[in-house]
Amino acid sequence: MSTPAQPPGTGGPAVRWWTGGQVGHLVLDRPEALNALTPAMRERLIVLLGEASADPGIRAVVLTGTGRGFCAGADLRGGPASGERVAGDVARTLRLGAQRLVAAVMDCEKPVIAAVNGTAAGLGAHLALACDLVLAAESARFIEVFVRRGLVPDGGGAHLLPRLIGPQRAKELMFFGDALSAPDAAHLGLVNRVVPDGELEGTARAWAARLAAGPTRALSLTKQLVNASLDTDRATAFAAEAAAQEINMTTADAREGVASFVERREPKFTGR
Repeated sequence: MSTPAQPPGTGGPAVRWWTGGQVGHLVLDRPEALNALTPAMRERLIVLLGEASADPGIRAVVLTGTGRGFCAGADLRGGPASGERVAGDVARTLRLGAQRLVAAVMDCEKPVIAAVNGTAAGLGAHLALACDLVLAAESARFIEVFVRRGLVPDGGGAHLLPRLIGPQRAKELMFFGDALSAPDAAHLGLVNRVVPDGELEGTARAWAARLAAGPTRALSLTKQLVNASLDTDRATAFAAEAAAQEINMTTADAREGVASFVERREPKFTGR
């Protein structure tokens, strides 16, 4: 997904961040490594997602990559492939690293769109699937690459995939590690829409603009309800729904939505 017209971004190494039209744009910019995530990139993403949550001027976020890859997962180069490990080190690394990143996407209080421009492998696939909406270029591929390296899936994959496509399909992807084309991913329900490569950026901008014009707090509460729905019983889900409605009815956007209905006009949401 090319971004030649974007203003100069800010951010940590190989992560560009810019805003426009109340939309925050996160761009992984390490194309020579298919945007594989270094620890510095991962930490910067977590920080920026947290800032987007807290900033009332940002009402939607788009996450994409440059070059042929969306994200090839964690950059394993430079780390020891073998050798003595202290018990607990791996679990701590995952908890503070990949799992924090995926949680930052899922817990972001603004809708997050993944615009998958190319290969999304390993943690990169889970980073995309943790987003609220997933757009994929026709050339994009999703790969549960862990089994090819003799590894257990991380970054929340064993939590995300069964909830999206069911346990049998999730096991097939994780057991074999075959590349999944964008159309096949859409057929399984992993992707909202597949578009020609040249239309990905425009489609992502259009979707983000629609979200940014929506009732931001209502969208945030809806996101929380849906994300929690598969992990709670009916009574808990109904109680959470009632609490969300109670909170949302205090917002200016809820009052505007009701007023616009009564007055038979289009609502003008401000995100408050």
